[in-house]
Formats: sequence, structure tokens, C-alpha cells
Amino acid sequence: MAKEFSRTRRIGQQLQQELAQVLQRDIKDPRIGMVTVNDVEVSRDLSYARVFVTFFEEDEKLIEEKIEALSTAAGYIRSLVAGRMKLRVMPELRFIYDASLVEGMRMSNLVTRIISDDEAKQKNADSDEGTNKEQEGDA
Repeated sequence: MAKEFSRTRRIGQQLQQELAQVLQRDIKDPRIGMVTVNDVEVSRDLSYARVFVTFFEEDEKLIEEKIEALSTAAGYIRSLVAGRMKLRVMPELRFIYDASLVEGMRMSNLVTRIISDDEAKQKNADSDEGTNKEQEGDA
């Protein structure tokens, strides 16, 4: 019988919480700025952790610089998190940009724009019908 939550998933969730706190409170690097930790995937042997992050930036060059800054500080971040978690082996951190949040916002904006365009077209069509009926009534 499989467990509902594997040990690696529980460690990933705890690691996500601790990383979010460390990045928010303890890291003062201005290159990183505001960062959100979306998810953490830990390898089965706990040697690596893929940390999915999002920034409030859209410029790809800035995003690459921020990922590079996080990668450079990964050892220091790892040591800070290791002090907070009771693990025999602290996974090596690999930071990966997660574009899903930005993509989701873009898709939501597109849907909203299409709906408003459809409503505007419907209003124009309704007003055109009213004008046509008035013209038929006059004839």
C-alpha cells in the first residue's frame, strides 16, 4: 500500500516554507529582490532539491541575472536552511525559474479581454438591431 505523502514530499514542503522565510528575511542581496518559492522537488536520496521560483519581473535578462544571483548564493542559503531543519543530509539547491504564474496571469488577461470584446460586440449588435427595427417601423 502506497503512502499518501512520501517522505521526500514532506521534506519538500518543509523546505519550501523554510526557503521562503530565508529568502524573505535573511537574504539582503539587491540583485534578487522579491522572490516567490512556488514549489520544491526533492530527489529520492535527498541529495538535490529543485527550487521553482517566480519573480515580479518580465524581462528575461533580469530573470536570468536573478537566477544567477540565487545560484551563487545557494551554498549560503543552504547553510541557513540547514540550521532550521533537522536533516542528516541537506539537499543541494538548484534554482529554476517557474513561468507558470506569469503565464497564468497572461492567459487570464487574454480571457478577460476576449470576454469584454465579445460583450462590446454584443452591445453593438443589439443597438444595430434596434436601429434597424426603428427604420422598418418608419417605412
